[in-house]
Amino acid sequence: MTVDALAMLFPNVAVTRGIAVRVAASYLAEQSDPASERWFWSYHVRIENGSDKAVQLLSRSWTIVDGRGRVHEVVGEGVVGEMPLIAEEASYDYVSGCPLDTPSGEMSGSYRMVDEEGSAFDVVIPRFQLTSG
Repeated sequence: MTVDALAMLFPNVAVTRGIAVRVAASYLAEQSDPASERWFWSYHVRIENGSDKAVQLLSRSWTIVDGRGRVHEVVGEGVVGEMPLIAEEASYDYVSGCPLDTPSGEMSGSYRMVDEEGSAFDVVIPRFQLTSG
């Protein structure tokens, strides 16, 4: 896939120590119920290991800000029940979701990684918007 195609599919990107995190968010109208103040988005994350060492994702830390400015922190092990090992020059994709009680918001965060030598470090997850319109 070309760089331009990746930028179109994943408009939000951050690179830390050769690890690129790309994110695309989609509003899911069919799972949302504005009359009940419930909006839902899916987000697709691609983690590309451009470093010269294999890395393992240990945990995630998300900051979710709703349309009223309320901050929600989500911290936990792995992603979608996995702690993927990502070989050098390989990538890992997953899809998850986020409900809010406002029609817009934003997400950002970090992943805790460890390389094959046992060095732990944080990788930035780029800020991305959640918009229903």
